[in-house]
Amino acid sequence: MLKINDMKLKYITDKRGRKRSVVLPIRQFEELLEDLEDLAVVAERRNEDTILHKELLKELKKDGII
Repeated sequence: MLKINDMKLKYITDKRGRKRSVVLPIRQFEELLEDLEDLAVVAERRNEDTILHKELLKELKKDGII
């Protein structure tokens, strides 16, 4: 996960010096998008039932995934 202190942000300001936009390296932008997508998935699935790790492994083995 990207941390704000690690970002190389550049600000675009108006004539009064107020920050209006931000410029950041494309890789950091892509990482932010990935983080947002991950958070959206977590939010969508928060009410789903959970299973034990042991059960998950059993299902994955049964399906030939591991």
